[in-house]
Amino acid sequence: MPLRKTLLLLALLSPSLCAAAHDYQVGELQIEHPWSREMPPVAPTAAAYFILRNQAGAADRLLSVASPIAGKAELHQHLHKDGVMKMQQVQDVVVPAAGEARFEPMGYHVMLFGLKQQLKDGERFPLTLTFEKAGAIEVEVLVEKELPAAEHQH
Repeated sequence: MPLRKTLLLLALLSPSLCAAAHDYQVGELQIEHPWSREMPPVAPTAAAYFILRNQAGAADRLLSVASPIAGKAELHQHLHKDGVMKMQQVQDVVVPAAGEARFEPMGYHVMLFGLKQQLKDGERFPLTLTFEKAGAIEVEVLVEKELPAAEHQH
């Protein structure tokens, strides 16, 4: 293929490559759009969100999370109990076979405690997700000022 046609093909494909660049695939496990909301300068914590999709025939479990930007990272869940919304730590999150687990505001999320830096809109930071079967997967979390458009639908 002549160089000119190759360059044209790459130019046409590059927008689609950039759009998918924020999703991660390891085997049958997909991690979609890891993001965190920009927090006020005095906030000592932050939360991270994403969608886990498991295309395998067997469930997997997210066992732990870690990030170098925080002193501690934990898996949490919001629960509505006795008319009160509260947050509690969970030991793991099951990603069902041929199913998904959503980490979103007012649901499962990753809590980041003891932030070593303030997270600003447009920045990215590493987050390691450790699964029972898939092992450790490092993703980049995008800090956003507003909720991503897809989150407004939930």
